[in-house]
Amino acid sequence: MLRASAACEIAGFPTTSLTCEGFVRQAAATSIGLGLRNIPIALVPGHVGTKSAEELRRDILEVTLPDVIRTLTHADDSIDQPLEVGEREIVVRGSFTEVNRYFYRHGFTDGLPIVPPTRAALERFLRCTERDASEVLGVMLPDKRAATVWNVAVNGVMAGCRPEYMPVLIAIVEAMADPRYGVEHSGNTPGADTLIILNGPIVKQLDFNYTQGALRDGFMPNTSIGRFFRLYLRNVPGFHLHQTDKATFGNTWRVVLAENDDVLEEIGWPTIGEEMGFARGDNVVTISRFTGGGSLSSVTGSTPEQLLPYLADSIERFNNWQITFTTSHGRGTLRPLAVITPILARTLARAGCSKLDVQRFLFERVRRPAWDFERQLRDWNIRGKWNLAEDVEAGLIPKVFLGSGDPDRLVPIVWKPEDLMIAVGGDPLRNNAYVFAHNGFLGFPTGKKISLPKRWDELLAEAKKHA
Repeated sequence: MLRASAACEIAGFPTTSLTCEGFVRQAAATSIGLGLRNIPIALVPGHVGTKSAEELRRDILEVTLPDVIRTLTHADDSIDQPLEVGEREIVVRGSFTEVNRYFYRHGFTDGLPIVPPTRAALERFLRCTERDASEVLGVMLPDKRAATVWNVAVNGVMAGCRPEYMPVLIAIVEAMADPRYGVEHSGNTPGADTLIILNGPIVKQLDFNYTQGALRDGFMPNTSIGRFFRLYLRNVPGFHLHQTDKATFGNTWRVVLAENDDVLEEIGWPTIGEEMGFARGDNVVTISRFTGGGSLSSVTGSTPEQLLPYLADSIERFNNWQITFTTSHGRGTLRPLAVITPILARTLARAGCSKLDVQRFLFERVRRPAWDFERQLRDWNIRGKWNLAEDVEAGLIPKVFLGSGDPDRLVPIVWKPEDLMIAVGGDPLRNNAYVFAHNGFLGFPTGKKISLPKRWDELLAEAKKHA
């Protein structure tokens, strides 16, 4: 709404955006990023989703309407600009404790101690890329701040990364800046957070954990790079709690998931990187936002018919309200992710299943009754468009959602089998899985190839000496 208001204001048409009480500070901060110090807003007390029609009418007439009149007739310049730091500016001098205190007070940290980004530390990071320090990788909403190789290095140092992680960090930020990912949605209320998936020889070169304890902190590359993403999201796009980050409950940052490419090669399944359009053997990062997830213990059986129903049932259960992204509202952008262990992948492959076979099986099983699908959209997601038949007839969703027209017919939660993402990692000898609920176009899966400097082998050898 504020983007539309900004366009109108710039064109010379006065506006007022109706804003629920919980979003007032977000609106104020976002307006700065849109190039206007203070886009007029009119307060809607509380939240419209918890009010009766009578309460809402009273609040609109007694509070919102007077605000609309006031903001359309009087300018307000009450917003202060946030602290901006020049690219090579020294912002503070002092001890480790003094630097951390300064960074915390100015909102540059996640609440944990950071490694001070000194000039010397930054130079070590910049030696691990051939990209110019001032190169702009993209412009990030909501603050419209440039993503540069330099500020990638700054946040990498702060997160506790090692210099040789720099090519990975750059690729992550390039994916973040890609419009397909939708970084501007990172502060939405469901509190989704991004998972980074890594493929390629770089997994072993940089000592990522991809076996037992995957997704658990404790390995420097997996942990520090996961933290980097969240720090960068705060310091460059500008997502701060109580301002532009409106997560009701957070998932916090996630440890990097490195796929077990050896097992995928062995059984002939494509990696996530390949499914993003890259070649086997390429170093690839893929990022996508997930609203949560959960572990499946003891996925037992020796055949697909025994193993996959448990997985299918869990994918459907975890991706509940998220089916709003399946319909015309989300344009079919729901991409649930199941991470299965190597022993499960090998068992399925021995039974003759390709990854696509598994996806097709799940596509037929990850379903819910049409009436229940529509009830979720209508009564709980409160979507104006919720009738599946009307959406199909309008050409907004595929015909698979219409079928017989029987309200008890089972309909899928995604448009096609390939929309169900499957990754392989974790303890090679445990028959467990982990299912993630996806955030649709508000963090769509986006992959980027990692560009390595020509001196990569030399840099790696040097890094090993100082590890």
